[in-house]
Amino acid sequence: MLKKEFIKNNSVYNPLLFEDRIYKIWFKDLASKKLTQSKGKNFVILIAPPNITGTLHMGHSLQNIILDILARYKRMKGFNVVWMPGTDHAGIATQNVVEKELKKEGLTRFDIGREAFVKRAWEWRNKYGFTILKQFEKLGLTLTWSKVKFTLDKPYVEQVEKAFLEYFKKGFIYRELRPINFCVRCQTPLSDLETKYKEQNGKLYYVKYFLKNSNNYVLVATTRPETMLGDTALAINPKDSRYLDLIGKTAIIPLINRDIPIIADLLVDPGFGTGVLKVTPAHDLKDYEISLKHGLKILTVIDMNAKMNENAFDFQGLDYLTARNLIVNKLEQLNLLEKIEEIKHNVPFCDRCGTELQILPSKEWFLKMNYLATLAYKAVKSKEVVITPKRFKKLYFNWLKEIRDWCISRKLWWGQQLPVWYCSRNNDNYIVSLTKPKVKCSLCKKNCWLRSEEVFDTWFSSALWPFAILYTKQEKKYYPADIVASARDIINLWIGRMIFSGKFFKGKIPFKTVYIHPTVLTKEGKRMSKSLGTGIDPVELINRYGSDALRFGLIWQLSGHQDMRFDERYVEQGKKFLNKIWNAYRFYYLNVKKVEKVEVLPSTIKFYSYDKKILSSLEKTKAFIEKKINTFEVNAALKKAYDFFWHELCDIYLEQWKKRHNKDDRILNFVMFQTLKILHPFVPHLTQLIFYSFYKDKKALFYEKY
Repeated sequence: MLKKEFIKNNSVYNPLLFEDRIYKIWFKDLASKKLTQSKGKNFVILIAPPNITGTLHMGHSLQNIILDILARYKRMKGFNVVWMPGTDHAGIATQNVVEKELKKEGLTRFDIGREAFVKRAWEWRNKYGFTILKQFEKLGLTLTWSKVKFTLDKPYVEQVEKAFLEYFKKGFIYRELRPINFCVRCQTPLSDLETKYKEQNGKLYYVKYFLKNSNNYVLVATTRPETMLGDTALAINPKDSRYLDLIGKTAIIPLINRDIPIIADLLVDPGFGTGVLKVTPAHDLKDYEISLKHGLKILTVIDMNAKMNENAFDFQGLDYLTARNLIVNKLEQLNLLEKIEEIKHNVPFCDRCGTELQILPSKEWFLKMNYLATLAYKAVKSKEVVITPKRFKKLYFNWLKEIRDWCISRKLWWGQQLPVWYCSRNNDNYIVSLTKPKVKCSLCKKNCWLRSEEVFDTWFSSALWPFAILYTKQEKKYYPADIVASARDIINLWIGRMIFSGKFFKGKIPFKTVYIHPTVLTKEGKRMSKSLGTGIDPVELINRYGSDALRFGLIWQLSGHQDMRFDERYVEQGKKFLNKIWNAYRFYYLNVKKVEKVEVLPSTIKFYSYDKKILSSLEKTKAFIEKKINTFEVNAALKKAYDFFWHELCDIYLEQWKKRHNKDDRILNFVMFQTLKILHPFVPHLTQLIFYSFYKDKKALFYEKY
């Protein structure tokens, strides 16, 4: 029985006896539609939808505990809090997981075909894809469980397809052969977030490029000599006085003796190698940008399987590393290699499967970014959208100034298919349509349209999250949201893209405030990683200390806006504090004549000096906490609540109350009840349990006015 007798009869605080039971009561109310039919003003929180492959980590925990503190506080202030839960289908991550399962059976996705693979992916999602949402319950999050969303829900997919069609009709989307980050194992282009750079031991090869009709040569440093077969120019920085006399001359590619021009471009880094850049537009993104300005040919020498292609002469059919070794040996034999330096450099890898990435030309769908970037820039510059802490605006603005067109297509099978129909005989002929075209193909004169198997980049889909989750007329009132929280590493990948998507499709911002929370590091200051063994499982901490203690420990360690070095001893401190709350209210229950909710104290009561002092401190504490929660300084708010409860209420006031001869319980009832309101956003399970003691009938959520 979750009443005051429960605390009276249990002398030791044990969260495992009641936290799950409390959450089941909350969940019942949160999963009912009546919760979002309050007459109060809406306060909408936008969740960062976790991947269905994900499990709870400390970053998730911190982000959502902060938002839950805000949600509970706003609910107590009379707002109708809407905080929709949901998950992202996580295209490449989910596909990789399912492919690993297939590999155990000795199969690949190509063995079973697209339809069977997608069926397997859905089966996996239905079995494992709700894990992280169940873990959110362990944190005590008061999400609006009646409105769970998924990025592969039919209404959501329809929104994504319509967005693509509208972009296309207005000339923002085009299809083009361009170099992109490509994973040869996953066989798909990758977004920046799916690209992980690792420092590797490598070599810098200094190769001699002779000038045409001359015995003089230019020394060029490269880490990838196999790509020299696809060079279409040498480039120098026009401000580099060492090489100005070479501009306009012609060089000869070693081994294959092909002529290439020597050009000038400001993108060349004079400090790298010799300051002379071999331009290989097909296999380097910066080289590609240079090629566009100078009209250089794009010559591919590595194929989609990381093997040398027909343009690689004698090296055709070899994997790129074998070809590299043979090319280096041949350069040495011909005295065309001056030296080799051992270096450390950053190499791109697929974040999901760990394969080294290639830069390869691929015919993909791109979204033009210049106008959209301007929309996103102006929204924050004008303070329509407020980013806090404000120092992160610099990161945001820098990205928008340097933005490139966005590759939004992926060669995966799990995800939202592009609404594109290709001619079965020539996929250079296509129609963009939400339904299968009825017209005949202009090339083959037949109705031969096949739906594209390409899917959208997951970030294109999630950029529409603020309005794509609003399926009904009632839900559409929840746009724009009041707040979204994010880690700094997806400010550009997600936050910026949601902003320009909202402005473009809805004509207004998707949310008013962006809160960037600190990164949770290990005690030694290392980034938490399960694969590296430096991760800490929040669920394990909850099983040891309880959810309220974890909430306390995380929020207590927030220090301004600096990254947090997580220390478990603060979770232990949280449990001690909760034990203090338990004992204080147990003392209160055992010593007052009648436990009752007192909202207003009558003036006829006799107030002693210590009564006046605690009541004054109570109001000051409430005002301070209210101010700090509204500015996301939840750590300062928690510490104020802690100091008030432990030192002013317990150490002083309760000790003075014990000594009274003629006790008036109404003052203590008032103070103890109001103190619950102060503590509730931070440690909700225990305060909810205590809250029930003030009522004959249970109330599901803490609705009391702050």
